[in-house]
Amino acid sequence: MKLQKWIAALCAACSLFIFASTGFAQETAKEQQTVGPVQVFDVKAGKVVLTVPNDKDYQKLANSWLGSITGLAPQLTNDNTCTYVYRVPLAKPYKLSTNNISLNATEVFLFVCGGKAPQLLVFDEQRRPLLLLFTADIAAFIKKVGIPAT
Repeated sequence: MKLQKWIAALCAACSLFIFASTGFAQETAKEQQTVGPVQVFDVKAGKVVLTVPNDKDYQKLANSWLGSITGLAPQLTNDNTCTYVYRVPLAKPYKLSTNNISLNATEVFLFVCGGKAPQLLVFDEQRRPLLLLFTADIAAFIKKVGIPAT
């Protein structure tokens, strides 16, 4: 997935913020795997601040989020409360069916915004974004990734 396409889709669909050539880091030869790395984007800094190998634990956590989806979320707005966006590519597409929506998610973006429940962003096969509410706890993920420091 090219960053510019992700940026255009995210900004157009979510009206969250403009990533303007900040970039999710490109994978180095060492990081290239069957599944891409987990990345942490610092919204205020406007850049990726952490890239870590994507292991079974991250896969299990991301799948638990997707398994706890309760429905569509209202659109995010650029209110400066979102601190981090976490990108977790999935090793196997996740078959998502909820609220008359059916798709195979290949990656998930976790949005953490102050004073609001975390939300997930996934893209359908036509690269249309869907913002979703979910009930799974993200504490284990935050602890494992280490940002923000716990």
